[in-house]
Amino acid sequence: MVAGYKKTKGILDVDTHYCPGCTHGIIHKLVGEVLDELGVLGDTVGVAPVGCSVLAYKYFNCDMHEAAHGRAPAVATGIKRVLPENVVFTYQGDGDLASIGAAEIVHAAARGEKFTTIFVNNAIYGMTGGQMAPTTLIGQKTTTSPYGRDVILQGAPIKISEMLSTLDGVHYIERVSVHDPANIRKAKKAIKKAFELQLQGKGFSLIEVLSTCPTNWGKTPAVSLEWLKENMIPLYPLGVYKDKEANDGKK
Repeated sequence: MVAGYKKTKGILDVDTHYCPGCTHGIIHKLVGEVLDELGVLGDTVGVAPVGCSVLAYKYFNCDMHEAAHGRAPAVATGIKRVLPENVVFTYQGDGDLASIGAAEIVHAAARGEKFTTIFVNNAIYGMTGGQMAPTTLIGQKTTTSPYGRDVILQGAPIKISEMLSTLDGVHYIERVSVHDPANIRKAKKAIKKAFELQLQGKGFSLIEVLSTCPTNWGKTPAVSLEWLKENMIPLYPLGVYKDKEANDGKK
């Protein structure tokens, strides 16, 4: 009998703290599988800041470093510059990366720091109580926008992939989703490419992953997946936003 599936060594066999239906677990699994397949688990350092992924060190089977809220890009910059042969990645949510750590991610990308960022966008602050995030949709209700986000009061959602793709230091940016099996496979392919580019010594890469938050959205896991598909993807279209490899190939 041939095994159709083999558990990755990239993820530790422990209980999860994530809420039922949260898709962080899927994203963790994809990152772990990629690091395992590339054979770099022993040479990888992950950086997790404050947020739902604050306990990521419990799950990834590689060295992990904790960072202050939003400061993962700064920490990753230091690690990668001191240990340039190591694979370095940050794992950040939208409240962490797009709000508290906006300056850090923008300037790390502008400098072309050679680490990989996994950016989990669920359009809300998860761990801290369901507050409005920079990526919260217009009209979306949160604990700090109980009547829905108002563009006049709070502005429009920030589109991180589109914004960072304008910076010269960025090598590769792609937005993916994990709301169904087909897109999960595409997400893994994008994550693997980002790490492969780092191994080739290329510049900054970011994979934005659209994710769900059933608890703070106030929806069931199944309804959350549909809500992501019907509401988030139209605002945050999936696809490649920058790929210097592809552009070089056209010259």
